Amino acid sequence: MHGSVLITRVVLKNYKSIAACSVPLRSLVFLVGQNGSGKSNFLDALRLVTEALNSSLDHALRERGGINEVRRRSAGHPTHFGIRLEFKLPDSTSGYYAFRVGAKPKGGFEVQREECRIFALPADKFYVVDSGRVEDSNPKPLPPAADDRLFLVAASSLPEFRPLYDSLTRMGFYNLNPDEIRDLQPPDTGQVLLRDGRNLASVLNLIATQSPRAKAQVVELLSKVVPGVVDVTTRHVGKKETLEFRQKVGENQSPWRFMAENMSDGTLRALGVLTALFQSSNGASTKKVPLVGIEEPEIALHPGAAGVLRDGLKAASRHTQVLVTSHSPDLLDDKSISDEHILAVTNRNGDTLIGPVDAAGRSAIRDNLFTVGELLRLNQLTPDLEEIQKTPQRQLELFGKTPA
Repeated sequence: MHGSVLITRVVLKNYKSIAACSVPLRSLVFLVGQNGSGKSNFLDALRLVTEALNSSLDHALRERGGINEVRRRSAGHPTHFGIRLEFKLPDSTSGYYAFRVGAKPKGGFEVQREECRIFALPADKFYVVDSGRVEDSNPKPLPPAADDRLFLVAASSLPEFRPLYDSLTRMGFYNLNPDEIRDLQPPDTGQVLLRDGRNLASVLNLIATQSPRAKAQVVELLSKVVPGVVDVTTRHVGKKETLEFRQKVGENQSPWRFMAENMSDGTLRALGVLTALFQSSNGASTKKVPLVGIEEPEIALHPGAAGVLRDGLKAASRHTQVLVTSHSPDLLDDKSISDEHILAVTNRNGDTLIGPVDAAGRSAIRDNLFTVGELLRLNQLTPDLEEIQKTPQRQLELFGKTPA
């Protein structure tokens, strides 16, 4: 795999509309499918992990309406959901992290089982927690566990598990809100862009301070989306801050200055997407955002800007893993995007199916007969159902070592 990869495989069980899936990930992945197919549910499962570790599992579930809104609804009435992430850390250490959460009466829940294993010599570092009790581990002893929270939070006090905790808590997932970006923003550390972009001014200011080259790249790409833009800076207004755009207008030699409140939704979303992508290209920062997930980054952008956005996604994937949901043919209309970058998503009778492009689509893309975008326009970009059905059972298991 080229580029930066944190999550190498995701296994989901009974998560919202996803009955089961086991999908490998690359440094750049497009989840492609129609509205309502379940693309966002896949990203949301990863976001739940980050939120549960940063705050609490209870908070993450409440944000989604409770466990009964998270576990899949079906005739079989599953009472639990599970997530398994196979990973590769910056030091090339690999392993897996998995948990299963079960429903209890009156909207309650419990972490039925949680496992973490980091492959290492001379012996793996691991723990197994069963219903709030540490069943086995290396090293020993470990802090006490509880059945209503993820144990990795407590285990992060140990150096063996801290790198994984840091990586998973710093994943960023974005559904940018131009209205939040327009509002005056209270300053913060700017280390991680928030989901709706409300701290965009602080993040862009940190990039400008610590990595001027990354800031210049953001502005250069933005200028191709919004002609005339020559710079974007952070401007302090009392105890708050906002964004100031410098843009050439007409025949004027000097750029005019516009505050964020005067800019279009498309301009603010484009800046937010680019900032999210390049927030970790800062070589001076000791804290990275190892994975960025963006929902439909093409929204509110002119179709002609799709190529610029695509260039930004590819450039960012060299230093940050990038996952994108999209149903934009323009964004995918490029021969450099291969079938290996695509996870096709469809919904059959309420169940989300995720997998590689089917055999006919793969052949058309590899033979340069069609681009991914052209197949999408023709409604011919569908998952390989036979391949999904042939997924080995061992790859769908949440716990234990599972050979590829």
